[in-house]
Amino acid sequence: MALQLRVYVPPHPLVKHWLAVARDRNTPGVLFRTAMIEMGRWLTYEALRNGDWLPSIETVIETPLALAPSNLINPQTPIAVVPILRAGLTLLEGIQAVLPLASTYHLGLVRNEETLQPSWYLNKLPSNIDPQTRILISEPMLATGGSIMAALAELTQRGADPSFIRIISIVAAPPALKQVGETYPRLQIYAATIDELVNEQGFIVPGLGDAGDRAFET
Repeated sequence: MALQLRVYVPPHPLVKHWLAVARDRNTPGVLFRTAMIEMGRWLTYEALRNGDWLPSIETVIETPLALAPSNLINPQTPIAVVPILRAGLTLLEGIQAVLPLASTYHLGLVRNEETLQPSWYLNKLPSNIDPQTRILISEPMLATGGSIMAALAELTQRGADPSFIRIISIVAAPPALKQVGETYPRLQIYAATIDELVNEQGFIVPGLGDAGDRAFET
């Protein structure tokens, strides 16, 4: 049976609350940033539920009173966060709160407003990525699919295993999901919501506008 892309929209009340705050056009920049940070935190929490993705080891901890059997995240498992600039930075603080020891590899993409095609202006990926690396991509808006497909191509060319890649997004739309699913069916996406429409300018409708502009008040 063919593999199928898995997209999770957690029914968590805090995710729904902060999504509503972020969608509201009257939300000031400082509160918009808070909403994005919080959704980054809670969506990352949901993405890590499956222990097979982030393996742990059994050990024994000495408490002030006695020994206690315990589980720790395996320190030998490499973990990386890849924020797609600029907007991906809005989720980074929340992700790092859950995974404080993860490496951070920045990718800067700018989209041509006429062709909607992305181009690089920053690439801080290592030349060779350990295929066991667990990777979280921070990309708030999955609209046309151009940016996320460019990022995934760059990651896999350098050795990343798609089955160990998860995308943390806020609003996803069918065009991007279709492209990702056709090329990387083993990958998983965690989003706050799925909107059905992408307009001619490449914006998701109703969406939440330009996440980078709203967060950085530009």
